[in-house]
Amino acid sequence: MPVSDAYDVVVIGAGAGGMTAAVVAAAEGLSVLVIEKTDFVGGTTAWSGGMVWIPVNARMKQAGLSDSPAAAANYLASTVPEPENADLRDVFLSRGPEAIDYLEANTEVRLRAVKVYPDYYPDLPGSTAGGRVLEPVTFDGTKLGKRFWRLRAPLPEFTLFGGMMVHRSDIPHFRKFGRSFRSTLRSLRLISKYAVQRLRAPRGMTLHLGNALAARLYASLLARKVEVLFGTGVEQLLADGDAVRGVQIADPLGVRSIVAHKGVVLATGGFSHNAGLREQFFPAAAGSVSATAPAGTGDGLRLAMAGGAGIGANVADPAYWVPASLFRRADGSQGVFPHTVTDRAKPGVIAVNAAGRRFVNEALSYHEFVRAMLADGNDTAGRSFYLVCDRQFLWSYGLGRIKPFTWRIGRYVRSGELIEAPGLEALADLIGVERSVLSLTVEKYNTDARMGRDLEFGRGTTIYQRHLGDPDHFPNPCVAPIERAPFYALRIYPADLGTAVGLRTDAEARVLNGDGVPIVGLYACGNDMGSIMNGNYPGPGITLGPALTFGYIAGRHLARQGRQA
Repeated sequence: MPVSDAYDVVVIGAGAGGMTAAVVAAAEGLSVLVIEKTDFVGGTTAWSGGMVWIPVNARMKQAGLSDSPAAAANYLASTVPEPENADLRDVFLSRGPEAIDYLEANTEVRLRAVKVYPDYYPDLPGSTAGGRVLEPVTFDGTKLGKRFWRLRAPLPEFTLFGGMMVHRSDIPHFRKFGRSFRSTLRSLRLISKYAVQRLRAPRGMTLHLGNALAARLYASLLARKVEVLFGTGVEQLLADGDAVRGVQIADPLGVRSIVAHKGVVLATGGFSHNAGLREQFFPAAAGSVSATAPAGTGDGLRLAMAGGAGIGANVADPAYWVPASLFRRADGSQGVFPHTVTDRAKPGVIAVNAAGRRFVNEALSYHEFVRAMLADGNDTAGRSFYLVCDRQFLWSYGLGRIKPFTWRIGRYVRSGELIEAPGLEALADLIGVERSVLSLTVEKYNTDARMGRDLEFGRGTTIYQRHLGDPDHFPNPCVAPIERAPFYALRIYPADLGTAVGLRTDAEARVLNGDGVPIVGLYACGNDMGSIMNGNYPGPGITLGPALTFGYIAGRHLARQGRQA
């Protein structure tokens, strides 16, 4: 429960954007309350890879990598051609590095440049091969003390041994376990450390990726004594004329009001789980699958629209897409596995449509992959798509939540999640496509793959695609034939990683009304804010980069020019 019914700032939502706004406002000397309707901090960020895309950042320069504002602007002009939000993209480019420097100087947030992680369209002007992407530095969860349980746990499918997080740089070591002395020793050390941690904690305490970023932001809130009110919904914004002056909440004590002297920040995670808004803004073929945390039901949009806020719906895509597979966990819950970077680009797997034909370069970005799914489906809901591979691929790289080197796959087959067949014709029967079509599709792919090429779609022809492939596979890290029985298929669905449609804001993250005028005392960041990328996906971390930047901008503006009590 809050110790006061009045604060300088009230932030709604404890994801990356909301926690950033809160901690910056607190660092500037303001009293801050964060209201979170779930029992945990972190939102979808805690499940994510935690990548933060910030061109021309200081860490990039320290790593010896070059970039320039002109190059970054040129790249964004190529990948986000719409005039919508051009002014906010300029703000992002100019203030993003400033935001990171501030967070590192005033909070527990620590980031480092990923030297090799290409922009998603590396052949376009202004692109880079790495460095614009920042990743969270590993965090020791024990620093959260008794509050550790408040941090949303990572998806279990992305951990080992029931709760061990693995940094992406250590994945190759685990894959070489038993084949490389150095990798085996490294893996054993990590496992031993995890085993010791499990003696006193329900999961591993060495945090990586988005879980580390969420933990660092939460640790920053605790250090600044920012209060977080959990399990509490916001019923409405409180207005004084045309200005927002607080919120009305509903908690176990009933409905009551909390004053926000300077302003309210909306950061509730977008509307991925709001069926009505999905129907309004999403194409029918997108379906209902989302890889985001379930709390993103459009609360921020609902609250702001009731106060006259405008929505930015002029976007290339209403969401950021990812292909996903569905499964049932042991506890009966529905699982959604986002196929971002772990399998599609590896050599020896293809994607086929409802006719049994390839329809896309499988190594494209996840956003472009689903764009191809939606185009192939011609906006038809329920159209089927499958990833198809053989036993060699499944063993070496895994597929979806099935990890590499899995000896017993029977439970996945029995549940219907993984479809297994002794031959391609039998596999075609099981997935409902013509035998001859699937056989011809695989034969055509194999003919080129044996030569290390993909003439049909050009897989493995850019540095981004090759980066996601297998560097130990030659001559093309993304291409290998599919020929060792048994054969497997895994159904995939269009899904989203977050919404791009959101509240219209200005350069200070203030929410605009229908006439384009700032609503006094109301701010938005994260997925509640209309995406500055307009539903385009230039590179890894283009949602978290703006979330941190505009969360920072909101916090600073609240301290500098926010409405006084």
